[in-house]
Amino acid sequence: MTNLERLQAIMNYQNYDRVPVVHFGFWKETLDAWAEQGHFSAEDAKKYYNGACEHRQFCRKLGFDFGWGDSGIGTNMGLAPAFEKKVIEEMPDGSKKVMNHYGVIELEVPGATSIAAEIDHTLKDRKSWEEEFLPKLQFFEDRINYKRLEEIKAEDEAGREEPRWLNCGSMIGTIRNWLGVQGLSYLWIDDPELYDEIIDHCANLIYTCLEKVLATGVKADFGHFWEDICFKNGPLVAPSVFEEKCGPNYRKITGLLKKHGINMASVDCDGCIDALISTWLENGVNTMFPIEVGTWEASIKPWREKYGRELRGVGGMNKTVFGYDYAAIDAEVERLKPLVDLGGYIPCPDHRIAPEAKLENVQYYCELMHKTFS
Repeated sequence: MTNLERLQAIMNYQNYDRVPVVHFGFWKETLDAWAEQGHFSAEDAKKYYNGACEHRQFCRKLGFDFGWGDSGIGTNMGLAPAFEKKVIEEMPDGSKKVMNHYGVIELEVPGATSIAAEIDHTLKDRKSWEEEFLPKLQFFEDRINYKRLEEIKAEDEAGREEPRWLNCGSMIGTIRNWLGVQGLSYLWIDDPELYDEIIDHCANLIYTCLEKVLATGVKADFGHFWEDICFKNGPLVAPSVFEEKCGPNYRKITGLLKKHGINMASVDCDGCIDALISTWLENGVNTMFPIEVGTWEASIKPWREKYGRELRGVGGMNKTVFGYDYAAIDAEVERLKPLVDLGGYIPCPDHRIAPEAKLENVQYYCELMHKTFS
């Protein structure tokens, strides 16, 4: 079987020959660390991170079959043009206040590699929405790379063995990026009409882009949303608000996918997502990803018990064991066995592999997964 056939069989509860060994990439710092340890050169580390072909070859060499995000159809559904990144102010200690491409003012600190602190936001109210953002969120044909779509269709004529996703955008996660968590929370109370307008306008833009893409006849195996609207204690938006405001837009988009034969839709949402799962499932998003194990110990098992076989999952492998030893990896794979037996589930390191990981442990994990689930 091909990896595409394996994915389709597993997610449809059909027979398959083995479970594919799936990854979701690496932090740049992970590859840099492995280069410093002598596993490959610094130049190769850059290629493995930025080069699509080199990245895939490296991952196959480690023992992975494919990456969940490796093959996709992307479309420009966001701010166009994006805000120009520029330095607003430089401080004596070397830190800088910088406007990013979302119009967010961030504090950049020398040597820091984590997410920058947000200081201010361009999007605050109706005036800034209508003057600064709405003009950048209109549909125009150049949002669609028709030439690339034709290339993809030509590639498919030669046969395809890897799964391909279709970017379905974000119903509220990107808006949260523009407003900030605090801004998003206050806007719902201060100006509910604007809150609704922003969500619906962005969803309609996404729908129009997808309609144009799918009309070309290009094929995808699943739609993929991005949200990242949760943290370790739960959602960053009230579940009832998420259901009311975002649910109908999810349903509209997954309905479009189904019209074109795409019955699988996954959502990338970090954090503790339990309170939002029902909204996704009820509106056609049937695959949870990356199932971050985290301190809240997320697992597909309680979700399957609650929602049944309609809920699928990819992820849920505790990547922290890569920093320990073979015994820890043995125990983690053993923990995954009964979850795989549930069907409709493919293990994957629960997010990008972190710098604490040992390369030899990642190789051992891949070998063990092949032996265990073949």
